Amino acid sequence: MGVPVPEGGGVMDALLAVENLRVTYPGRPPVEAVRGVSFQLAKGASLGIVGESGCGKSSLAKTVIGLQPPSGGTLRYEGADVAAFDKDRRLTYRREVQMVFQDAVGSLNPRMTVRQTLEEVLRVHRILPAADIPKRLTELLDLVGLPSRVLNVYPREISGGQCQRVSFARCLALNPKVIIADEPVSALDVSVQARILNLVRFLQRELGLSVILISHDLAVVRTICADVAVMHAGEFVETGPTVRVLDAPKHPYTRHLLQAVPDVGRALAARQGRAASAGHAAET
Repeated sequence: MGVPVPEGGGVMDALLAVENLRVTYPGRPPVEAVRGVSFQLAKGASLGIVGESGCGKSSLAKTVIGLQPPSGGTLRYEGADVAAFDKDRRLTYRREVQMVFQDAVGSLNPRMTVRQTLEEVLRVHRILPAADIPKRLTELLDLVGLPSRVLNVYPREISGGQCQRVSFARCLALNPKVIIADEPVSALDVSVQARILNLVRFLQRELGLSVILISHDLAVVRTICADVAVMHAGEFVETGPTVRVLDAPKHPYTRHLLQAVPDVGRALAARQGRAASAGHAAET
């Protein structure tokens, strides 16, 4: 069974609540990718989901955003059962719960410029009048730290880090309340990783976004997330405040993940965690 992540309120008070969620892929035998996972995400909260490849993290994320149907359990958004949403409410949900994919370059249409990519989102969803789109494009690029000249280029003409920023801009075009970032920095250089993580922190702080960060990198989760859920074989085996879980793990699998990090990595993760906590305390 999954273990709920406490957010200081009940299921009906959470922005997003997952209850006993299951995801099974057909086959002989069927593959149970997610096995009774539960968690809550409050407005403005940040949850990291960590675990090795194949543990079910991405299947969970795809189910939350509607790309993969659940095999069981309940997904609630703003207190209402997502499965019971009518067409209009489901469309609103899909706008407000967005996902940034691991393969930033592959998630963008190679035949469309950045301008066309962002314009398509705004036009299809009728976010604002056509006359206001050029101004909004500039605002979106400013939000993610990209110059306006990027509008006229194709994904292959910019770096992986810039493509990831475009992916964030595409999500922000829909005015989301929740962003799920699936391994957003795993394919990037260390220096670029830091800039993308700073971008996530900035967007969460400035826009009040709720963030679910999926990663196998404990240092990344420590830097960004107030709470963490450790996933193993489709289940959450340990959850709680990130500092407590990573500094004093109770489950053997969590200890195994930490032991797999080189000493230099553990020291860096600890320093990043302390710096992030100090920065958060200063801001509040």
